[in-house]
Amino acid sequence: MFFYLSKALLFLVDPGNVLLILLCAGAWLSWTRWRRLGRRLITVGALLGLAMASLPFGTWMIVSIENRFPVVGELPERVDGIVVLGGVVDQVVTQARGQTSINGAIERLTEFAVLARRYPEAKLVFTGGSGDPSRQDVKEADYLHQILDVLGLDVDRIVLEKQSRNTHENAVLTHKLVAPKPDETWVLITSAFHMPRAFGSFRKAGWRMIPYPVDFNYTGDMTFELSFNFRSGISTLSVAIREWLGLAVYWATGKTDALFPAPDG
Repeated sequence: MFFYLSKALLFLVDPGNVLLILLCAGAWLSWTRWRRLGRRLITVGALLGLAMASLPFGTWMIVSIENRFPVVGELPERVDGIVVLGGVVDQVVTQARGQTSINGAIERLTEFAVLARRYPEAKLVFTGGSGDPSRQDVKEADYLHQILDVLGLDVDRIVLEKQSRNTHENAVLTHKLVAPKPDETWVLITSAFHMPRAFGSFRKAGWRMIPYPVDFNYTGDMTFELSFNFRSGISTLSVAIREWLGLAVYWATGKTDALFPAPDG
């Protein structure tokens, strides 16, 4: 139930959807006796669109998350296992076209390959099923073989967890599948903007891991830069709201151990 409710909530708070609803409602009301209210809604929508295009709200929100977990300095000499989160391969397009379709965050797998070669004795785990409520029949983990071959990884060495639909399930199902020992050293790989929610979820599930953020989008500078790009602004803000809302909902429902998780120590 949580999975489907979270998808519905994300749809309702997506800035593009909110803006479209405002403009459509305003346009409809402007042809009725409530046309004054309609004009106000259209005006609010236009001002919101202008703000999204010119002010870096989304960038600031994402940078603040990316800065929470800095790039890892030194890893220990021994690592018992490495977990990488999915979100790299578009399994639906890959199935339809017969060719691997990468939808972003490829650094998750490239750094996974680097660490796999550095620690040849470590257990390797990929966790990722399908986050699409309408396509639970196609799992991302089933379509990794070609890209893993390109990266020089032995597929038979990798444990695939393919039932998870969100970050919480990544943590819980992978922990159940692997059953890590308390004294083992594990590394968690995911995108920097997603690391706080992922790390908090895995820690809540009982893991003790070293966070290894990748796929940074920004330099980390929070300076203000005025621009005018509606498409970029609304896209960035959508990602930022999704992640901050995810942090809040996960904390409120007990799926993470902190509202804004930070590295251990």
